[in-house]
Amino acid sequence: MYKWDKSFARIALFGLAVFSAQLAYAQNMQGSAKFPGIGRNATPAEVIAWDIDVRPDFKGLPKGSGSVEQGQVIWEAKCASCHGVFGESNEIFTPIAGGTTTDDIQTGKVASLADRKQPQRTTLMKVPTVSTLWDYIYRAMPWNAPRSLTPDETYALVAFILSLGEIVPDDYVLSNSNIAEVQKKIPNRNGMIRNHGFWSVNGKPDINSPACMNNCVKFVQIGSTLPDFARNAHGNIAEQNRLYGPYRGSDSTKPPIAKLPGSTGEGLAHAAETHAASTKGPAALFKNENCGACHAPNAKLVGPSITNISAKYQGQGGAVDQLMAKVKNGGAGVWGSIPMPPQSQLSDEDRKTLVVWVLSGGK
Repeated sequence: MYKWDKSFARIALFGLAVFSAQLAYAQNMQGSAKFPGIGRNATPAEVIAWDIDVRPDFKGLPKGSGSVEQGQVIWEAKCASCHGVFGESNEIFTPIAGGTTTDDIQTGKVASLADRKQPQRTTLMKVPTVSTLWDYIYRAMPWNAPRSLTPDETYALVAFILSLGEIVPDDYVLSNSNIAEVQKKIPNRNGMIRNHGFWSVNGKPDINSPACMNNCVKFVQIGSTLPDFARNAHGNIAEQNRLYGPYRGSDSTKPPIAKLPGSTGEGLAHAAETHAASTKGPAALFKNENCGACHAPNAKLVGPSITNISAKYQGQGGAVDQLMAKVKNGGAGVWGSIPMPPQSQLSDEDRKTLVVWVLSGGK
């Protein structure tokens, strides 16, 4: 009787192990078929590809170096069109440099932040950590080609910006080895507020509402609408949003768009239509190259609208070749003082597709 029970237990245990293995295999196969990449641990290479942030203690900072002189060359080629030759431009973005003094470098607190006569708060006035400056430039700049800078180019640009604020000398070479020493000279390094929950895992949370932790499984649909009397009170809101990404405002000159299946409101319905329409043709190229960051269909943003460009060159011979050259090389003066940065990353075919489409009024 004892031998039978023991054998039965072994058979049962073996059968359970086989069943568990088959179930796990079936789950993995099902997950791989429906959702590729779901149901397994990320590989080290995949983690590295996403883990690009640089912490204030400089963990995550790649090795490299760059001089102020090298940074100036890169700046004038890729950054000055928006930020000015000396980081002083406020035509597009807030100035990068200015408002800091040698006393601020000593104290670590920018005195002009408390001065109501200070016209603007520049980047060097506000940023408390040089790692933040490095990290943002590396992952988000330049505007028309983010993530295109190498670590060495990023070191050089940060060095140049720091030289504009007289934080480092003009012959300085910034690197991963000496950046911690530079941190000790950042003008607003002691201006960071630390009495909040994000600074310490043991700190008091910023949000105390218990509602955030209740009914977590309840699905809430969120949408937005405009009352009829206010739909067009300030003009067509669809023309007042940049064409960056699939989501845009609805056409407020028309009645509300009917909800699409699965959508939660007219905004999402319009977004779905816009996204579907922009997945092919010159409109998709316009969106993918971030042209809409500066050019709207019918309203002036940083640069002229598509409608204005089309009207200006209508009927002019050689307009296609002229604009193709301007898109490739950049330029300024035709539409005001704000320059257009060169778009040399475009092929001749794509450049012509965009120019012809713009000259047609985006049709």
